Amino acid sequence: MSLSIVYMGTPKFAIPALEALNEKYEVKAVVTATDKPQGRGHKVLPSDVKLKALELGIPVLQPEKLKDEEFIAEIKKINPDIIVVVAFRVLPKEVYSLAKLASFNIHGSLLPQYRGAAPINWAIINGDKFTGLTSFLLQDKVDTGDVLLQSIAPIPDGATAGDLHDLLAPLSAKLAVDTCELIASGSYRPIPQSDSEASLAPKIFQQTAQIDFSMNAEQVRNFIHGFSPAPGAWTIWNGKLLKILRASFQYCQCDLPESIKKLDKPTQYYVGKDKFAVRCTYGIIFIEELQVEGKKPMKAIDFLRGYKGEPYGEFERKELINK
Repeated sequence: MSLSIVYMGTPKFAIPALEALNEKYEVKAVVTATDKPQGRGHKVLPSDVKLKALELGIPVLQPEKLKDEEFIAEIKKINPDIIVVVAFRVLPKEVYSLAKLASFNIHGSLLPQYRGAAPINWAIINGDKFTGLTSFLLQDKVDTGDVLLQSIAPIPDGATAGDLHDLLAPLSAKLAVDTCELIASGSYRPIPQSDSEASLAPKIFQQTAQIDFSMNAEQVRNFIHGFSPAPGAWTIWNGKLLKILRASFQYCQCDLPESIKKLDKPTQYYVGKDKFAVRCTYGIIFIEELQVEGKKPMKAIDFLRGYKGEPYGEFERKELINK
């Protein structure tokens, strides 16, 4: 089966689907973000998808504005059968209507759940036990188009948003190919989404990632994991920003050492030889990975080996300013 495809995506998550589609069909062009300053050095770098497209020998388009006449003319010249979108910007109708057969997006949730920019993060924050991917037809309103196919995936206990990202990314490759085959067959019947069953997954920010230890321990663990690895859930420790990147939790205190049982209110912590424990309203969390302000992420056990401070303390709640 021969299909002409234009692929649109930017981050690493979008690479497996690009590779699969290029192997199965012929990706005529890749559309991705313009090169941007990144990191502390603000070095101008290409997107992950651009690097992969160049490696595969696929022409790359990087429009600053998607309604740019020259860009639209380029897509018209390609005359694609299908436009595939994975982790890209919102396409205007002037662009997605250029596909001869259909334009579809692959979204990181089982729509209509978690419409928005951060479905993976919110599935973890909310403690969901399963999630998945959805391919849907593009329309003007974001993430509301008719559903084509879905792929369900269990969420491993203790997974971070980064873990779930890495689990879902390769699944998107098969879904992209299957969806193209379905569209090409002409026998598909899109299923309208139910707005009454929809939930939102707005973009997450560091300013809203401060940990509230007054939640129960499992909720705190889920919150931490939902913001990991980036932007990182944080608290204030000895006047510095402390990001907690991975944690476990325990409710039963019967087998805890007396040093940890002494913690009697939320935000109190104990730093021992092999444990960094924090009291929540109900239960204890154990920090497993962390990042102290100005340092690289590390395992808690490595942090504890070099710790010379007081064993007991209390985290501060403080507004984040320019951190």
